[in-house]
Amino acid sequence: MSKVRTSLLIITFLLSAVSHYLHFDPLIQFVLSAIAVVFVAGFLGKATENVAHYAGERLGGFLNATFGNAAELIIAIFLVKEGLYDMVKASLTGSIIGNLLLVLGLSIFLGGTKFKVQNFNQSLAGMNGSLMIVAVIALFVPAVFFNTHTITVPQTETLSLIVAGILIVAYIAWIIFSMITHKDILAENVAEGEAHEEPAWSKKKSIAYLVLATVMVAFVSEWLVGTLETLTVRFGLSEVFVGAFLVAIVGNAAEHSAAVLLAMKNKIGAAVEIAVGSSLQIALFVAPVLVFTSFFFGNTMDIVFTTIELVAIGVAVFISKSIIQDGSTNWYEGLLLIAVYAILGVSFFLI
Repeated sequence: MSKVRTSLLIITFLLSAVSHYLHFDPLIQFVLSAIAVVFVAGFLGKATENVAHYAGERLGGFLNATFGNAAELIIAIFLVKEGLYDMVKASLTGSIIGNLLLVLGLSIFLGGTKFKVQNFNQSLAGMNGSLMIVAVIALFVPAVFFNTHTITVPQTETLSLIVAGILIVAYIAWIIFSMITHKDILAENVAEGEAHEEPAWSKKKSIAYLVLATVMVAFVSEWLVGTLETLTVRFGLSEVFVGAFLVAIVGNAAEHSAAVLLAMKNKIGAAVEIAVGSSLQIALFVAPVLVFTSFFFGNTMDIVFTTIELVAIGVAVFISKSIIQDGSTNWYEGLLLIAVYAILGVSFFLI
């Protein structure tokens, strides 16, 4: 990291801490915390990128997605603790569509402006597409059964816990499939003579910075969450819009920085792995973990999403799957994803 970025990281983090502990106006706290999250997420992205150099591209993409989602997971846990379940589901929706449309769209678009056509593993794209459909089904079924009054609220909570458990098992199985049993089939082909950049930090330093960045994200996320309820009331914004776009965009900063930079280096496979892999992780792991977390807090959050949220997720999965399924991308396909994200953004704002 450059000295300027390091200085900005420290300064914004300290300003956010001061505004929180000295009880500044909630709007000032939100702005400072949001700026701090962006810089801390950038630091997190840089740390995971360095760790990825030592871990390999597939495992590196997985680590980028995992630690890139640390901000969303930590923010969501604090929201669950506060009982703001509607905002939690909205933030999960925003994370999924944000990664599939905005992060993936920007990566494909900006990568496509430098390289006419970018190719990546078609088998991996097909498997990711199938997993995304499973995620949509898992979110769709409880909502249909609940909204048709076929099952009661307690039964819905039980169904949510069972579905959450199944999704976690499916996600663990996917990790075993992609990282162990079929890793050769899903590996990216590295072009002959392709240059490999040296990592900026040593292995030990990269891991230490990864841990430090995650801790910083945890603190800033808690400070950010503390301002959301006041802001929602003050500006008359819906919890759905705040969760799906404001929280999600801030939380996705790490994925943005890592995926876009990789795409512009013609490593579109790794960029797709981060964007799509992150969405899958949110749907198959983070959302189920939050259901179990709420259960241990004593008030189970169901996995019933609203019709609007399900439509948004379904649209994002449909368009992103259709674009990546051939294993080839160009700048116009990236623009299409960004256009769909803009349409959903305006729709959510007007709710």
